[in-house]
Amino acid sequence: MNTHYLNDLDYLEEDEQLQALGFRPTHHKLHDKRKPQATISADPQNDREFDILVTTYQPGLYEAKWLSESLRGFIEEELIVDVLSVIKGGKEASVYRCVAGPAHNGRIIAAKVYRPQQFRNLRNDAAYREGRSIVDLGGEAIKENDRRSQTALRKKTSFGEELRHVSWLAHEYDALKRLYEAGASVPIPLAVSENVILMDYIGDDGIAAPILRSVHLEHKEVELLFEELVRNIRIMLDLEMIHGDLSAYNVLYWRGEITLIDFPQVVDCYNNRQAYQLFERDVTRICEYFASQGLERDSAVLAQELWQKHIIQTETPVISGDIGIPNE
Repeated sequence: MNTHYLNDLDYLEEDEQLQALGFRPTHHKLHDKRKPQATISADPQNDREFDILVTTYQPGLYEAKWLSESLRGFIEEELIVDVLSVIKGGKEASVYRCVAGPAHNGRIIAAKVYRPQQFRNLRNDAAYREGRSIVDLGGEAIKENDRRSQTALRKKTSFGEELRHVSWLAHEYDALKRLYEAGASVPIPLAVSENVILMDYIGDDGIAAPILRSVHLEHKEVELLFEELVRNIRIMLDLEMIHGDLSAYNVLYWRGEITLIDFPQVVDCYNNRQAYQLFERDVTRICEYFASQGLERDSAVLAQELWQKHIIQTETPVISGDIGIPNE
């Protein structure tokens, strides 16, 4: 398994850093000495055998197969020692609550596992990919003289589609790293592989942080959290990136604080013709949620003010007639 790690943090001595950021490291004493073991199960459809990891969480047969294949390397390296539960199931990826190994002090972490290609339902992502390089897990762009890779990408072979898939994860992991280092409210990125991103878990032993959309805020929280979201949008613009799918569904709420999630579709502000339209949509969705909480803001005016202050551009990008912004 190829993996890439965030090396500039000392996770064995970071409790004070995490608490200062609003993260509370947790330890799951029940599983401190337990490590998952592999057992052999038969695949009734293909009449063959494959390894399935045994964990506290008990998935169905087909979920068990791709979950085992995705997490095996992390478990063998003891970055994960148990999978406790599924936090969120989605068309593109599912997020699992896991117990980390010694490298991360045995605390609870989250594993975002992308679903198998035959079950994955990625939206039309051409608008998001415009202006982005195809990169490997280390963030290195595939070279123009790499004929095998370039041919596979052009012909959309299975190898080419795998390169695109890995690049999708690599962009998300890179965005999380850059945002975290810039002080944004995002989960701490821990490691990445071809199909999984490990990150810090938001919540406690009993419940994961809910999405902001499901929360009715106290009156005193509304304006403070709105300004915190705008602060994060400013950070993204300063890094020349747009979330591209920001809404109250992609923001977690926990103990009066917010955490932005889901960054695979991040858009480059300068190299994407639809950058401003995607940005304006992000701002509009956020304003709509806070309007439901009693705080009215003009999303069009706010979007223009933020863009003009942070992005140097002579004119607003225009949507091409044959390319549209993806629908939800």
